[in-house]
Amino acid sequence: MPMRKISEVVQGQNILTATATLPVREAVRQMTRARVGAIMIVEHDQLTGIFTERDLLTRVVAEGRNPDLTLLQEVMTVAPQAITGDKPLGHAMHLMYDGGFRHVPVVDNGRPVGMVSARDALGMEMMAFEGELEQRELITELL
Repeated sequence: MPMRKISEVVQGQNILTATATLPVREAVRQMTRARVGAIMIVEHDQLTGIFTERDLLTRVVAEGRNPDLTLLQEVMTVAPQAITGDKPLGHAMHLMYDGGFRHVPVVDNGRPVGMVSARDALGMEMMAFEGELEQRELITELL
């Protein structure tokens, strides 16, 4: 189980936020430039929503909406599940698995401070997992 704290995972992140009135195309441009799969929607310094690549596909493209005329508030996930930095990465992974999503905003008193994605689980935990697999292979060869 990944034990790194969320605060360690998001340390040094440049968070990407937008207002709910931003057009989808501009949000996607910002996401592309930042090389991230989600943008947090903020109002009065508080997290109010999230817009992800999946939202783009299912709520904009699949629905035939014009990304220049569609505002984030029309297609974002309102009041997304969020996590605090004191929790372990494994907790965020459980939230993602149970909820069927790949991004979890990290907040401090409702204020966005980072974003955890499924990709973050591929860090140190993936290296540890690969090490365990190598050990298992060695044991299997010895037996």
